[in-house]
Amino acid sequence: MDILSAERIADKLKRIAYEIAERNYKETKIYLIGIKSRGTQLANIIAGHLQNIATETEIVVSTLSLEKRNPLQESIDYAIPLNELNNKVIILVDDVANTGRTTFYAMKPLLDILPKKIQVAVLIDRMHKLFPIQVDYVGVQLSTSLQDYIKVELEEEPRVFLA
Repeated sequence: MDILSAERIADKLKRIAYEIAERNYKETKIYLIGIKSRGTQLANIIAGHLQNIATETEIVVSTLSLEKRNPLQESIDYAIPLNELNNKVIILVDDVANTGRTTFYAMKPLLDILPKKIQVAVLIDRMHKLFPIQVDYVGVQLSTSLQDYIKVELEEEPRVFLA
């Protein structure tokens, strides 16, 4: 069952960009860090919108890698040096927020620095939080069963559907 078409995805990401600009309008630099790989794709799209909206704000896009199913199995790798994020606005971007575990562990390396602000942006928030994670920017909130699987496709014909 389709949840979002390519056009609706584009609309949601543009709205998220406007919200980010509004809540961070005094910032000179914002770091969008996508959780590999769809999170990074979404971060790049949002950054494109932000560059047109917040023209005086520098937008930096980067990636972090972690094993989503077992986040302690491999190291959590930020593609950007963590000390560069000290006293900076960081927005973690992912495609789907389910239990909050991925985002929770993605923040673990950030405990070694002092960011100015950490926010979370997702295209789909399933609202099944088991970890203390609040999503700040949401494309769509869905009430689904834990057995439902949300699939996000961003290549060729972008769409979000229930698999």
